[in-house]
Amino acid sequence: MENQEKLSNPKKTIEIIQKYKFNFQKKFGQNFLIDGHVLNKIIAGANVTGDDMVLEIGPGIGTMTQYLAENARQVVAVEIDANLLPILDETLKEYDNVKIIHGDILKLDIRALADEYNDGRPIKVVANLPYYITTPIIMGLFESHVPVENVTVMVQKEVARRMEAGPGTKDYGALSLAVQYYAKPYIVANVPCNCFMPRPNVDSAVIRLTCHEKPPVCVEDEHLMFRMVRAAFNQRRKTLVNALSNSPEITASKDQIQKSLAIAGLPATVRGEALSLEQFAQLANVLSGEL
Repeated sequence: MENQEKLSNPKKTIEIIQKYKFNFQKKFGQNFLIDGHVLNKIIAGANVTGDDMVLEIGPGIGTMTQYLAENARQVVAVEIDANLLPILDETLKEYDNVKIIHGDILKLDIRALADEYNDGRPIKVVANLPYYITTPIIMGLFESHVPVENVTVMVQKEVARRMEAGPGTKDYGALSLAVQYYAKPYIVANVPCNCFMPRPNVDSAVIRLTCHEKPPVCVEDEHLMFRMVRAAFNQRRKTLVNALSNSPEITASKDQIQKSLAIAGLPATVRGEALSLEQFAQLANVLSGEL
């Protein structure tokens, strides 16, 4: 469509912003994409097909929404900024498969949306997220166990690296383990800051998180495992024994922790950053038997 080409054009973006006297809100982390190549990569990376319902978080002025609408069966776009609603009414008026919801994604019942627009089947989530709420939104989607096939998001480049990092690397941490417990991460594209308006201070990356049908590890107490993960990386320079025994979240004694490490076949001096997700799960299973 004619509009689609124009909206990913910086001149059209400026024209729309000026027409509506729109002011970028720092509190909403607003940076609008103005690069058609990146938009096409996002659509392809998310594997959007004509059978899909896509939940878009933060449509902005509707640039990516148009691309989604032309490739998906249904798009539900959730926008928190009321000032963008009249702009979206204009830029998306030619698309009859787009539903705009004014609200906070952290407070919405996504399962109800999936039921209403997709008969409860798994949906795909696409988002250009404000960086300061990236993790709460992604983990909220995973932990609430709403039916999601994949989540394709624009995030800060270093956050994308942390999501896909493996044991023993400097980027590996609690976020790596949390994401990889629920999904398989794949970096679709790196996006330089000049692809946005206004230009952010950091480069970005598009990452696709393909949700596991079931967790890749068997863990009896998921909450205990993630308490251990947090404790390990809160004091990542300490040995795992000291990090866990110093944590108020872990009720086990130092002796119980040392015994559990031995049963799990791990050295007494090991640090949390050296453990894989499977090893954390195994240790949590042993430790829960000791408590």
